[in-house]
Amino acid sequence: MDSEEPVTTFPVRTFYQRFEESALRLPDRPALELRDEVLTYAQLRSLALTLAARLVEKHGGVPDRVALVASRTVATYAGYLAIQRLGAGIVPLHPDHPDRRNLDIAQRAGVEAAVVAPKSAGLFHALPERYRPTVLELDEDERATGEPSTALLPPVPADPDREAYLLFTSGSTGQPKGVPILQRHFSHHLSHTTPLYGIGPGSRVSQVFGLTFDAHAFDLFATWGGGATLVVPTPAELYAPVDFIVERRLTHWFSVPSVVREAQRLGNLPLGRATTLRHSIFGAEPVTLQHARLWRRVAPHTAIHNVYGPTELSLTVTDHTLTGDGSDWPELPNGTVPIGTMYPHMEGVLLDEDGRPTDEGELCVRGPQRFAGYLDPYENTGRFVRYEEGGRAEVYDGTEPLTERHWYRTGDRVRRENGVLVHRGRLDQQVKLRGHRVEIGEVEAVLHRHPDVVDAAVVPTRRDGETELIAAYAGRRIDPAELDAWLREQLPLHMVPARTTHLDGLPLNDNGKTDRRALARILGDREGS
Repeated sequence: MDSEEPVTTFPVRTFYQRFEESALRLPDRPALELRDEVLTYAQLRSLALTLAARLVEKHGGVPDRVALVASRTVATYAGYLAIQRLGAGIVPLHPDHPDRRNLDIAQRAGVEAAVVAPKSAGLFHALPERYRPTVLELDEDERATGEPSTALLPPVPADPDREAYLLFTSGSTGQPKGVPILQRHFSHHLSHTTPLYGIGPGSRVSQVFGLTFDAHAFDLFATWGGGATLVVPTPAELYAPVDFIVERRLTHWFSVPSVVREAQRLGNLPLGRATTLRHSIFGAEPVTLQHARLWRRVAPHTAIHNVYGPTELSLTVTDHTLTGDGSDWPELPNGTVPIGTMYPHMEGVLLDEDGRPTDEGELCVRGPQRFAGYLDPYENTGRFVRYEEGGRAEVYDGTEPLTERHWYRTGDRVRRENGVLVHRGRLDQQVKLRGHRVEIGEVEAVLHRHPDVVDAAVVPTRRDGETELIAAYAGRRIDPAELDAWLREQLPLHMVPARTTHLDGLPLNDNGKTDRRALARILGDREGS
């Protein structure tokens, strides 16, 4: 995987440049569709410029970092564009997250201003006055009136080394880690994926992901950079995604697979109706072959893409595409769809525990999408390696400058099979049971194969000093003895969960992914009751 070929590079365009080019070229085409309202590119641009000018006037200049604390409204999307128009880095904060967490992130990010929805207008009052950012409150019915004044605005941002956004991911210490992504990092991703998925005028693209999840940036700027229409579902519509796709005539769908599983559990996944879909993209969680085949029956004309990549690599770096009726799709032992091949402008290598190249090991990646390091440089220690072909990897200890030659350690165990990459689970999800190393993902894959199971997850727990697995599943309730006997036919005895619990649905986080911490608490409460 460590390629000797020169790495492909693309001309860098900022988020706002991509939007502006489409807005000037296609002013009367629909840019944003939210509930019953449709804004053209010209209307959305005008509102974004209006908000940008108001923010500069209120702040007394152009801020470097701006928090956005709002949910899905027209004003929110225009506010996002306004921040990008100023060339500021955006720090999305979820309005429903605890105030303490949002304030901690805002302070660590050093935000100078904030664009907020009315419900979050008082968020920063808890800070001492000298630490409060300038706050621009958005009205939910915010709309541009007349031609916006741009006299206060700087030139359209074109600096590739400006920060695009700053997201905070969960850290092993319990404190979120700041991941700054520069414009040049994400520009390479968009330059590759926008044509790959055929996004252009006439395309209608879903916007499922919350703004605190990195996939939102693809939704917004692959769509707007391609001159397409961004179509935003309400939370209720996500429980019936096929109805939403059909009614809004979507051509592109991007979500975590849990959205599909939850709709299936609720009986909201009718087959054969999503005929307008051309591309369906799934990521952030393993995609099982079972669910890929189910989605093929839901959307018979779509290409199905399984994509992979952590936040630190500017969203995704691999793609595996499934076409046809599914009869010739590869059957892998763990029941998942391959994550595919590395983007041509990125490099990846699999390293074993001794830092040597292998066919199954930790995936390490470098290239123009790789971030330049965490907000707190201390957190870079141990997260990168220096590796050259034929040598042995050396773990980055923080004593030397971090360069583009360093490989980011994803923490994911990956195997190369028949020329494609297969995700084998997180390194931190490998546990030792009765002396055997067990990948939790393998146990989950077997549970997913049961005909009555719609969704399943497994978590490790400690009992009497020993590690054991406990599992939860959604779907038709199965007699525990029957399910245990079935699992014993599929798995070695040491891999069979000690307890399997039926739930109406697995707990999900804000982005539709299985919330494993919440699940562990639920299963622990069930055991103690």
